[in-house]
Amino acid sequence: MLFIRLLAIFLLGVFNRCLMCSASTLAISCPEHARLESEFQEARDRMRNLMRLRKLTHSEERQLADKVALAIARLKEHLTEHRCQRW
Repeated sequence: MLFIRLLAIFLLGVFNRCLMCSASTLAISCPEHARLESEFQEARDRMRNLMRLRKLTHSEERQLADKVALAIARLKEHLTEHRCQRW
């Protein structure tokens, strides 16, 4: 019973994005890959949340989009160089 309750809490936390690590991050064997993926997710989520909260200025939206694009580029570069694999 305790196991089922913990599983339900875990799944609810993942669904609500309350946990620090995503399920995809947990399956990555390379710590640098996990860090870069987390950096991308944080940039993406920040942009989404700010856009939901208020109307962004053109420069704010551009800065946030640049951060997301840079995080994607770093992750792709890492994948190309190290060919990290998921477990």
